Amino acid sequence: MQKITRTPLNEGGAPFHRRAQGAAKPRRRFSVSARSYHRQMAKGTVKAELANAAPSNALHRDVVEPASQVLRRFRLVFNTVKTHFQQVEKKTGIGGAQLWALSIIHAQPGLRMNDLATSMDVHPSTASNLVRALVERELVVANKQGSDRRTVQITILPAGELILRKAPGPLAGVLPKALASLDAKTLARLDADLAKLITALNADERGANIPLGQ
Repeated sequence: MQKITRTPLNEGGAPFHRRAQGAAKPRRRFSVSARSYHRQMAKGTVKAELANAAPSNALHRDVVEPASQVLRRFRLVFNTVKTHFQQVEKKTGIGGAQLWALSIIHAQPGLRMNDLATSMDVHPSTASNLVRALVERELVVANKQGSDRRTVQITILPAGELILRKAPGPLAGVLPKALASLDAKTLARLDADLAKLITALNADERGANIPLGQ
């Protein structure tokens, strides 16, 4: 009697073919169009992320770069003033604020302490400290006048005049001279802009009465 061999069927009724032992499992392949689609999607995602990041980076540059430019200008101003004061002290042995006070006393013999403070736009106590330093160096003399002996008049001495002849100009300092050369409109705009900066710094207003060369 002939032996009948049955071929196993899968769930759909189609013949089930066994994979030979040791044979590699067939790899799942994507069509060229499918791979291209995924690559394009990935590129689109990256482009979208870069596009979203670009505005924030550009905004950061727009804020940082102007601030850095202004900061460089402040450095230039401060270093110019600092260099001038160093030259003054090297040639005269006194500070920039003392030289400025000395030049005012020279221009107005018998100047009173309060008038000196007004001329320098400083507190009277600051002017008094400057004069005390000049008196100790024997560059000026301060004499009390009036019936109550409260009014102090200041006069320059020959040693003080010698200092003025040796000192590099301008005697009031490079910054006051530069500011005096600007027109009223520029000064008003500068004053308004600096007021905003001072507010941002939360600066102590008392510092406005202290000379830079103190």
